[in-house]
Amino acid sequence: MVRKTKPSETSEMRERAAPRERAKKPAARRGVKKAGPEKEKDLVEAPATVAAEEREEVETEAEILEGEDRIKKPDRYFEAVGRRKTAVARVRLFTRAGDFTVNEKPYTVYFPTSELQKISEDALKKMKLSGRFRVSVKVKGGGLHAHAEAVRHGLTRCLTKFNPDFRKRLRRAGFLTRDPRMKERKKFGLKKARRAPQWQKR
Repeated sequence: MVRKTKPSETSEMRERAAPRERAKKPAARRGVKKAGPEKEKDLVEAPATVAAEEREEVETEAEILEGEDRIKKPDRYFEAVGRRKTAVARVRLFTRAGDFTVNEKPYTVYFPTSELQKISEDALKKMKLSGRFRVSVKVKGGGLHAHAEAVRHGLTRCLTKFNPDFRKRLRRAGFLTRDPRMKERKKFGLKKARRAPQWQKR
């Protein structure tokens, strides 16, 4: 059985529900507050200030990275090995101007005589490049004269790597040829390599 509602009951229920809905709407409106002109300005200016700060941070980071690259960026150099007798010299020719050092000492200090200093820098003077490059040498074995000639040999090889056109002039000067002459070893029963003791008949 379907119960039929009376018309009076439905109208009464509608009248009771209507004030409640009306009461709810103002409550919802009360909760929403309109932003004033100052707050609207703040909202507009806030993203702009944040963007400016981000740009400044990015710029500072880029400057720091550039500075680190400048510090960390190594000098370009050409490396070669020179030899004479038992001496071996590892020579590095840097493209920037600087000092000429041998075993972490200035070459004028390491080679005390003017003759040895002249031998060590012969290749640079031949090409008229003295003072234009920074030269670092590590040399070991043999004596000072062998060290000087080993440095010259290694430096000549570095210059040919730097510019292959230098090869002809340095070859003519004889700086590219590895000098193979060495002292011959002493033999048993002899005074030196070939010097025999004096012979006596009786």
